[in-house]
Amino acid sequence: MSGAMTVLGLHRYPLKSALGEPLAAARITARGIAGDRVRALLDTGTGRIASAKNPRLWRALLTASATTAEDGFVRVLGPDGRELDEGGFTALLGRPVRLVDTPPPGAELERAVPEEVLAHGPDREVPVTIGGLGRAAPPGTFVDFAPLHLITTATLAAVGGAAQAARYRPNLVVDTPGAAAFTENAWVGRELRIGATVRLAVIAASPRCAVPTLAHGSLPPDPAALRTLARRNRVVPLPGLGPLPCAGVYATVVTGGTVAAGAPVSLG
Repeated sequence: MSGAMTVLGLHRYPLKSALGEPLAAARITARGIAGDRVRALLDTGTGRIASAKNPRLWRALLTASATTAEDGFVRVLGPDGRELDEGGFTALLGRPVRLVDTPPPGAELERAVPEEVLAHGPDREVPVTIGGLGRAAPPGTFVDFAPLHLITTATLAAVGGAAQAARYRPNLVVDTPGAAAFTENAWVGRELRIGATVRLAVIAASPRCAVPTLAHGSLPPDPAALRTLARRNRVVPLPGLGPLPCAGVYATVVTGGTVAAGAPVSLG
């Protein structure tokens, strides 16, 4: 029998595909956690958004870390600890890029086929799919699909423990004592209540790309981060898709508010 659920951790990622920052508390609006994915890099050669989902081109973004100052300024440090500007990003990534804070019309990104990355490695050119941003989010953000991504401690335990959370880039980690792995699959279609005011609509399981298998800061590469899901948790995330390796769930915001670590979580 499961115990009471609480918010174990809150995270935001001010620059898309860069390492993020833990938060003690966060304001949640229809756009997700305030300050989350408010900037991105644009590949000036293709006009597409840079994303580590295509690791051959962009996995070095996962060596950079982004934080937000009290005035909202996003500061990004490279692996050597120096602050990065556009020239620094170009040098780090080996491609000319431009920092943007608004997605261009019809913004797209490339997603390498995860199985091909596992088979051939992140350095190799492999087939990619091209898709848009934020189909289930308000316009103007750089989220992949929905404003919020949640994952449970039960699922993290199945893929190596809480230390692996950074690989899956959640906004909220929900402590689910006594629950079975991938328990959040059963939340899809239900409402989640967090603290006194926040209500979320859980809309889909989160299909995983190659990103969890890549090095994240001090975390080394780990192909098992995807292979475990392929073996244990293939589900259909959305109508029209086949079964895919999934971990965590996507949610939209019904009622916003401020959430702090330790807040109670319940299913409506």
